[in-house]
Amino acid sequence: MIQDARVLQDEFIPKEIGHRDQEMNALSRALDPATRGQSAETTFLFGPSGAGKTCLARFALDRLREAVIDLNHQYVNCWRDYNRFRALYRIVEATGPTYDIHRQSTPTDTLLDRLDEYDGPPFVVILDEVDQLQDEDVLYDLYRMRGVSMILIANQEEELFSSLDDRLVSRLRGSTRIRFEKYDLDELVSILEDRVQWGLTEDALTHEQLALIADAAAGDARVAISILRSAARRAEQQEAETVDFETIHEAIPEGRTEVKQKNIEQLTPHQRTLYEIVKEYETLAPSDLYERYRERVDKPRSNRTVRNYLSKLAHYNLVTKEGDGRGRTYRLLP
Repeated sequence: MIQDARVLQDEFIPKEIGHRDQEMNALSRALDPATRGQSAETTFLFGPSGAGKTCLARFALDRLREAVIDLNHQYVNCWRDYNRFRALYRIVEATGPTYDIHRQSTPTDTLLDRLDEYDGPPFVVILDEVDQLQDEDVLYDLYRMRGVSMILIANQEEELFSSLDDRLVSRLRGSTRIRFEKYDLDELVSILEDRVQWGLTEDALTHEQLALIADAAAGDARVAISILRSAARRAEQQEAETVDFETIHEAIPEGRTEVKQKNIEQLTPHQRTLYEIVKEYETLAPSDLYERYRERVDKPRSNRTVRNYLSKLAHYNLVTKEGDGRGRTYRLLP
C-alpha cells in the first residue's frame, strides 16, 4: 500500500504548496532581493502548530535556490539548538568546514568572528521555533551580520516580542510579518488527498475517510498526516489493499499520541521539568507550580520566562490554562 514512505513524514516538502498562496506571495516578495545578490528582508511567520509555517518556509527557500545560483542557506530547529552556541554553530556549519571548532572548548566569540568574516553570497537562515532560544542575543548577532537574512518562525507575535529587549524589538519592528491560520476541513482533506496520491496506492482511502481524519485533526496538518501515516502503517501490516474505517478509528488516538510524544521529546530541560510537575500534580496554580519548579532545577528561570514556557506547552497541546488572575490553574491535557 505504501509506495513512498517519505510522503508521510513531517519533514517531506511537496513540489507544490496548496492553500497558502497569499502567504507564499508575501514570503517570496521578502526573499526577492536575494535574486539580485542583496540581503532578503527579515521575515516572521506566526501561527498555530500544524498551520504549514515550516513547510512553506523550506519550500520557498527551495524555490529560491532554483532561481539563484549563488545562495547560502541553513535551517535551525531551535527546539534542538536552543542555546546561543548551538544555534550559531549550526549556522556557521553552512559557511564552511568546522573541524577546528569544538563544542566543549571553542568560545562563542569564535563563531561570531567566523560569521563576521563571511563574505559569500546572500545567506538565508530559517530559525524555526525561534521563541525557544534561551539567549535572544542570537537574533541581535544575526541582525547585524552583513549578508545574513532571517526567516523567524514562532506561534504568537505578542509572546515572542514580549521576551525580547527594547533594542532588538526596535530593530525588528519593521520586519515583514506573515500570519497563518489553522487549515479548515476542506483544506486538510485536500492536503491528505495529495499525500495519498503521492505516497499510497490508488484508492487506498476514500474522500469520506480523509474527511474523518481531517475532522479529528482539528486544523492541525501535523496531526492529520500522523493519523494518515498510522492508518496506512496498520493497513499494510494487515496486508490490506485499502484502509477501512475501523483502522482509521484505531489510528486517530495513535496519530495524536505520536505527535504529542514528539513534542514532549523536543522540550528543553526546564520545559520538561514544568511538564513533569503538571503531570505529577494534574492541576496547579501558577505560584505553586513555580515554587515546585524552583525546587527541582539548579538555575531556575524568571517567573516571566516560565510563563512563556507554559504558553509554549499550551500551544503544543501538552497543558491547558484555565481561569484568570488568582484563579488561574494549569492542567495536563490527556
